[in-house]
This record gives sequence, structure tokens and C-alpha cells, in this order.
Amino acid sequence: MAEPSSVPTARTGGVQSLERAFGILEAMADAGGMISLSQLAEQLSLAPATIHRLIRSLVDLGYVRQESNRQYSLGPKLLRLSAESARRIGVWAGPYLSRAVEQLGESVNVAVLEDDHVTYVAQVQPSTTLMRMFTEVGRRTLPHGTAVGKVMLAQLPEDEVRALLARTGMPRLTEHTRTTPEQLLENLALTRGRGYATDEEEQEIGVRCVAVPVPGAPRKMALSMSGPSARMDDAAVRRGVTVLRETARQIADVLGSDRSLLIG
Repeated sequence: MAEPSSVPTARTGGVQSLERAFGILEAMADAGGMISLSQLAEQLSLAPATIHRLIRSLVDLGYVRQESNRQYSLGPKLLRLSAESARRIGVWAGPYLSRAVEQLGESVNVAVLEDDHVTYVAQVQPSTTLMRMFTEVGRRTLPHGTAVGKVMLAQLPEDEVRALLARTGMPRLTEHTRTTPEQLLENLALTRGRGYATDEEEQEIGVRCVAVPVPGAPRKMALSMSGPSARMDDAAVRRGVTVLRETARQIADVLGSDRSLLIG
């Protein structure tokens, strides 16, 4: 069967089959992690036989798995690549985070949503502030009580949020923590409307945070500013939102221009 005329050709110096294989992985991720062969063929404008040949290779390598419903999903072997990619975020995002810290005078963090948890993957601390906030890189926490967690949950459909909360529970961390799905969903609606989330001493007494999403990231990713509640007044939060949004845009541009950072 001849390939459709709209099939993209390999770029100069590229390997067509390799580009197509990564196209399959990205299409699967865009579809929520699972997709049928016919949907892949339609989205990538490739013959089903070509898609099947490539996807069988990815299955054999462990990067894709075939489900009982005959659809295909992202495979477990991608987790190792994803984890290493996340650890590298602090390296390439460092200059952007440092500029944000210089403008804000507070700690700036990068977090991703991973296995129902928030994982902090990068942080820059101010050098001149006496009282600084230390969130250990690699720390994992539940999303319902954090600004980064809530801004990432706000991007998910309600049924997915409820399912996640059913799996993780909503333990009370402070007297301000929301502990029911209804309370959290109401706050997520507010977060979607204004485009940022706050942590009003919900994770730790005396600490206030504000977070924005990284638009177009290949996985749920967010930036946050955190500091003592005494310094983090409403004016500081508004300033934080402005600077964090610009920093998130810069990071999104890097993600879009460097395909080697899109693993995961």
C-alpha cells in the first residue's frame, strides 16, 4: 500500500523511521497515554501497515504496550527516561529561575505531576534573604495542599481529579488544608479562572505560595514562588504571578525548540 502523499519527509540529516517513532510517542502522550492504531494512522498521516511496523518495534523495546482492548499505551520503560529528564530540568532551567529569583527575592521552584504526586525537580534560592524557604529537590508530596499541585490539577477533567483524590486521599496537613473533593474542586475552578493557584498555609503554617502552569509542557509542570506569609502579601503574590508567567513562557519556549527535552 502506498504512503499518503501528506506523509512528512525526514529532515536533512534525520532518520525518518526514528522521527516517526517519536511522533507516535508524542501522539500517544497528547491522547492521554492510550490510542488506537487507526487513530495514530489518521493523526500522523501514515499507512496503518507503517504504523503497525513501528509500534511493534516500540512494544518489543518496552516503550509501548498493547492493552487488552487492542489499543496502545505508553510503556513502563519510558519512566526511567522521564525521571532522568526531570532531574535535568534544574540544569537547563536554572538561568531562567535565577532571573526570577533576582526579581522576586523569594524561592522559585519547578514541579511536575508524577504518579499522582507532586515532585519538585528544581529550585533556586535567593542569596540575600535571611529567612529562606527550603523545598528539597526530589521531594514528593500530595497535590491537594500545594499551589503547584492545584495549578496542575486544574488542567485535568473533574472525573480524573476525583479519581486521583480517591487513590491518594486528602489528609489534613494544617488547619487550612482542604480535605474534601468538593472543597478542592471549587478552588480548582477559581484557579482555572484566574490562571494561578495559591497555597494559603495549607501545606505548612507560616508559608504562602503562588504557582502558575508551564503552558504546552509535554507533562504537567508548574512554577511556584514560596516565602514566609509575613512577606508574601497580596502585592507580592501579584508580582509573583507576573514574573512566574514570563518565566514559564520562557521555559515553554525552550521545551518547544529543543526536542531533546520532551522525553516523558
